[in-house]
Amino acid sequence: MPITNYLSTLSSAYASLCPPKFTWTLTKGRRLINALLYCVVLLLLNCLNATSAFAWLYPEHRQIALIAIQNLSPEDRAIMEKLWAEATKNYTNRLTTLVIDPDQGVKPDRLDFASWTAIGGDHSCSPELMLATVLQSNWILKVADIAAQLKIDLANAKNRSQQINAIRNSDIKLQRADAEYATRAGSNNVHFLLARPNVSSDLREYLKACLLKGSPLNALGAYSWFHTSAIEKAAKYAAGNLSSNEKSVLILSALADEAFSLHFLEDSYASGHIAGTWGNASLRKGTHDYYNEKGLEVVSWDGKRMVLRGDAFMRPEDAAVAAATVKLSLEQFIGMASGKLTLDYTPNSSIKNTPDSLNVCTNNVMPARDAELKYLMDVLIKTPVPGLGNGLGEMPRFRSEMGPFIGVSASLNSEGISGGFGQNQTQKGAIGGIEGNVRFGLGLDGVLNEAGDGLAFIQFGWKQNGASSTRFINTEITNHTNSVTAAIPGQSAYNVRMRIPFFLIPGDLIFAAPFVYLFSHKAAANMAVAAGNGGLIPWQSGIATSVGRFQFVLGREVGVSFYGVNTPVQAILIPISGKSATLISYKSTEFDFPFLEYQPFRRSFSQVQSSSFLIQISGGVNVPHSAYVITPVSATVPDLKSVWHVGLRIIFDWRHYL
Repeated sequence: MPITNYLSTLSSAYASLCPPKFTWTLTKGRRLINALLYCVVLLLLNCLNATSAFAWLYPEHRQIALIAIQNLSPEDRAIMEKLWAEATKNYTNRLTTLVIDPDQGVKPDRLDFASWTAIGGDHSCSPELMLATVLQSNWILKVADIAAQLKIDLANAKNRSQQINAIRNSDIKLQRADAEYATRAGSNNVHFLLARPNVSSDLREYLKACLLKGSPLNALGAYSWFHTSAIEKAAKYAAGNLSSNEKSVLILSALADEAFSLHFLEDSYASGHIAGTWGNASLRKGTHDYYNEKGLEVVSWDGKRMVLRGDAFMRPEDAAVAAATVKLSLEQFIGMASGKLTLDYTPNSSIKNTPDSLNVCTNNVMPARDAELKYLMDVLIKTPVPGLGNGLGEMPRFRSEMGPFIGVSASLNSEGISGGFGQNQTQKGAIGGIEGNVRFGLGLDGVLNEAGDGLAFIQFGWKQNGASSTRFINTEITNHTNSVTAAIPGQSAYNVRMRIPFFLIPGDLIFAAPFVYLFSHKAAANMAVAAGNGGLIPWQSGIATSVGRFQFVLGREVGVSFYGVNTPVQAILIPISGKSATLISYKSTEFDFPFLEYQPFRRSFSQVQSSSFLIQISGGVNVPHSAYVITPVSATVPDLKSVWHVGLRIIFDWRHYL
């Protein structure tokens, strides 16, 4: 739904759902409300569209490359070590002595070649930028440390909850170390396989479609582009006629191109990246997550059948299958650099000694380039055949909870109260009630992982409370009477509730993020992503357990209930002194601030609707106002005090995504 239509729906809802006495606030403040909502929703939608689903986690990418290099023949491994030594001779303070370090653990002070395959694509946008990051930045060593700890945590995870928490902790740390982690490459599907146009497509036809000028950036297209750059540089290196320093610079650039290409070759073995990329962000993310976890039966272009899983769920057999193809690519690179293989064509332009600069984050389509399909097909024939495109025969698609929605919620409420509104009404008690509401919102649940919560909504509804368990005066007689003598009688209210994640302090996405957005869309999107994953201080991310999901939500949500609106008289007795009392009419406004949320079951979700059951614990205050005396007429209005509460809400939430 276009954002203008979405905001129009919100505006109409305000007018139709709010009682007449509240429409003045909407009439006077509608432009301001709509402007703020427009900015916030635009920002969150930008965050939704900018967020990319990567294949394989950093330690998984690195593990595939490690296995591939370990499985090289002794001769090829020796050549690879020689090339690495020549390329890194000026960078021994940042790069490992050997091409791989299988024992590398947490807090590494150097990076090996296998780590480059993980950094390429997910933590950099081109071989040129990747090499600069590897050699010059300090934060990339923090990323490597986080990845090493994630590998340990995943290996030690005994159940799905521990696995989710490990990924949550890693993503939070990665977002801190690499500010663009969540939004890098978010404008395209370069990490995914291009869907097959028809069932009769063979590898040559499919590869030409992947490389065709103007085709969407895709995993095999990216691999082919950067692998071609790598072997062209390797062939130039083998041809000689270069100084020692030129050879070192050239082979370093060639290794950077090859490592960057291998990232996307490895991506082509993640099941969530094989099923297809069409549809909106919600369908792409949901399909990606489903097949990564559940696995997918696939067949390679050369006819081998297999079941693959995806990122965060990689098994040893998945790594072995991908590593075998990575090994083929490395053998071509080594063959070119050693002179055992030669190019069957002459490149159109002179080969630069610097890494390739094609940026996969800012470019959305494949540029034109000549490439020798023979070498590419020798490698890519081992890769999985991707799913068919949208239409007859497509793989089932799944949706994540991302996008605008209209929903309803109902709840059973119970509040423990501090007393009544009278100064002498200090006896603690309880109030029960029910609620019915309609919601308009934007789902951004699990942008990075299942622990995330980017949910934003505005809700309008009605609530009915029963009488308090306490009497207006604590005597033996009133203790045996009915609700007529309750300290707080049964009452109804119009209810407004809003939920928006925050970056540092509650409400900052409303007031600060729109201004940040004016200066930098990417900075604003990063701000929204961080907010959706627990904030700058990530204490509000979800915590998975074997009995359900817990989340601290203080500051994300506030509810306001307006009692006494459209009620001719809302009356209570206020004790004054001795046995005398004053009957007054009053109104009150109750503020409710949830601070802990518990979801015992995973949310049930279909293509366009979802439902869930959750429990909220909250605190708040009911503030009386607009009081006047009914009887005795000559009495003065007694001083009233606010009533504090701790509440429990049992909520049913249903959403229809637009």
